Amino acid sequence: MIFDEKTSRQIFSGSCDFRLGITNLDQLPSSSAAEIAFAGRSNVGKSSLINAIMGRKIAHVSHTPGRTQQLNFFEVGDYFWLVDMPGYGYAKVSKSMKASWDSLIKNYLAGRPNLRVVFLLVDSRHGLKDSDEEMMKMLDKAAVAYRVILTKSDEPKASDLKATKEAVELALKKHPAAFPFAFPVSSWEGKGITDIHEMIMSLI
Repeated sequence: MIFDEKTSRQIFSGSCDFRLGITNLDQLPSSSAAEIAFAGRSNVGKSSLINAIMGRKIAHVSHTPGRTQQLNFFEVGDYFWLVDMPGYGYAKVSKSMKASWDSLIKNYLAGRPNLRVVFLLVDSRHGLKDSDEEMMKMLDKAAVAYRVILTKSDEPKASDLKATKEAVELALKKHPAAFPFAFPVSSWEGKGITDIHEMIMSLI
């Protein structure tokens, strides 16, 4: 779909309805619509970004890491499905819960042909963590295209943000399924949201 502001407003201010949350792949919807997924470490600002993209609160924002414990599917009009994935890298969940999340994520990535892209959220204050690298390897193995979004980019100094962006992009060169550039955004200031709208529209 070609980006234009009128169509973008229609999509991202139109209907966006929660359809289901799944903890087992047998519960996956049979829709063939394009799916756009969001992944990231716990407390990276995923829910805030999703809400900023859609221009209203659809995802629950929590200061408690590990709140999203299932794959949550939102139907965005007739255009695409938005998928909110469980946060990873949260140490205080049980080993069995972590194993269950990892299995759910891995199997979803490997077996969903209509998944167009995963937006992988990385905190711009901290850069890539080991758990981010693990997720990137999982995405590479599943051959799922992904783009790194640097969240909370209004918080670090400009020089620090620049250094983090360059370090992340250097790491991305080692990952075949990754888009080579990282995109700073701020849910609070609205920075980069239009860019994400444009990316999504180019993929659906």
